[in-house]
Amino acid sequence: MSRSASRGALAGSAPSRRAVLAGAAALALWPATAVAAGPAVTPARTAEGQPVRITEGQVAEAARGQAILYPSVTSCLTVTVRLSCGTKVGAHASLFRVPGELRSDEILGAVRCRVAGRRVLAVEVRGAVGAWDPSYFTKAIEGYGDGETVPFPTRPDPEGLARAVAAGLGLPASVRVGVEDVPDGDQTVR
Repeated sequence: MSRSASRGALAGSAPSRRAVLAGAAALALWPATAVAAGPAVTPARTAEGQPVRITEGQVAEAARGQAILYPSVTSCLTVTVRLSCGTKVGAHASLFRVPGELRSDEILGAVRCRVAGRRVLAVEVRGAVGAWDPSYFTKAIEGYGDGETVPFPTRPDPEGLARAVAAGLGLPASVRVGVEDVPDGDQTVR
């Protein structure tokens, strides 16, 4: 969405809360959307020794021994799936959709496809735990229409997030899903 389109969405006499949120998110993300972020599901490999970089709304895979870099995790959650073969599948779930990338209610399905039946050892969820309602993995904020109430978390719900991620990935109860609230910034998973 361009700056002028964002302003246009806010120019009505009484904009809806959804329009205000969408416009604010688009304006806040303007520098990030000015440069193409690449496809939502990125290639599995990067240059040898380089970490796989996963930005908002993307899913990618890191080879055995290769790190994942999740840059600028602020209001986001990262989901890292550790596979028995030593590889990792990572996702950078954005609270608000980045244009051209996956919404929060699409991200776990993309991870599940990427895992493709391989054995999962553990899942790590990290980021702004207090900003996320577990339901955002099944219905993104952008999925609510005018007049619909968007659920907002009143307290951190790590157990609810763990259940939502496990359900979205179709994991058996034996697979541990850890959830950790971490400060803003880059995350590197080795």
